[in-house]
Amino acid sequence: MDHHAVTIVGGGNAGISLAARLLREGVDDVALVEPRTTHHYRPLLNYVGAGLAPMSAVERPTRSLVPDGCTLVPDHVVSVDPGASDGPTVTTAGGRTLSTSTLVLCPGLDEDWDATPGLARAYDEGWAASTFVGESASRVWPALRDLTAGRVLFTVPPEPAPCGPTALKPLLMACDHWRRRGVLDRLDVVLVLPYATALAVPVPDRRVEEALTSYGVRVLREASVTELGDRAVTVTTPTGTEVVDDLAFAHVVPHYRAPRWIEDAGLAGTTAAGLADVDLHTMRHRRHPAVWALGDCADLRTRPSGGALRDQVSVLAAHLTAAPGTPEARLPRYDGYTVMPITLDRRRLMLVEIDRDGRPSPSVPFVDLTRPRRTTWLADRYGLPQTYFRRILRGKV
Repeated sequence: MDHHAVTIVGGGNAGISLAARLLREGVDDVALVEPRTTHHYRPLLNYVGAGLAPMSAVERPTRSLVPDGCTLVPDHVVSVDPGASDGPTVTTAGGRTLSTSTLVLCPGLDEDWDATPGLARAYDEGWAASTFVGESASRVWPALRDLTAGRVLFTVPPEPAPCGPTALKPLLMACDHWRRRGVLDRLDVVLVLPYATALAVPVPDRRVEEALTSYGVRVLREASVTELGDRAVTVTTPTGTEVVDDLAFAHVVPHYRAPRWIEDAGLAGTTAAGLADVDLHTMRHRRHPAVWALGDCADLRTRPSGGALRDQVSVLAAHLTAAPGTPEARLPRYDGYTVMPITLDRRRLMLVEIDRDGRPSPSVPFVDLTRPRRTTWLADRYGLPQTYFRRILRGKV
């Protein structure tokens, strides 16, 4: 059995950037368990779905991003024992068992295809896809680009989801494209929202609503997709069931849940999605002090996002590298900060930054970043990907 001082499960944004930060701060024995050979910068997938970025800008070989000095274990986790006598253990599909002094969970979320009957088949048939599923993102723009008439449906996934509100991006960028081509008025565009509003933040919600009205989008609110079949989507709303049929295309995002082994290990809380039960401010597990969790799989009562991860990694690294006996009151706490970047068209974007309670938490207080701007769009499309690969994943941000 191999032993490591820190074992991180998950080699996405959270796992790689945390590993890099710990190594930079003097932790010399860090293992990273990640089965995927290709790493995706997820925010760019929405631009792939709008024809504004190639897949080559999204992908990098995972091994090329793992920091020097970190032990990569390229395998799937199948079980965790958080209460083993020598410290938590992780067992992989290949039969390898790792023991560790500190276990950090950040494997992200799994697509829950079974939650929506017919969804997987619709993806296989090609009339449904989404920018949230990496393997299907490149199919979205070819399906939307040349439409001149017909019905199209988009969904925003319910929480938990990886930055769910950004599912508005492909919708609003597609509508702008259709308007520029002069065909928008011949398209019936339907949006399925799981809540009454898109963001639950008054001023940005007003701007989104103005955009939806301008594009003529019909919105089904507090609604959920319950079934797909024969180019038709069944939607449950507060007033009953509606079948949206004769669809040219459906951008339906799957539901999500935490990997099953989190719940099987007794690490989940009370959420139906099996999220890890951690302290909201420190990310330490409530019942197993050697276990921590961050990112999408952790029950942190905020909407997941890459911006949220930057704060979470900073706070968690400080706790894991603090000198023994350091009072917790002297260590930083995570306030639930998150950010939702929303495009209103193909060249303008607004940044919605809030804390756990939905209060504005602007990173640049003297500029209203919720006002859609060309400069913010350029930063999101071109600046942040460079920062991500060159600085965030290297533990420098």
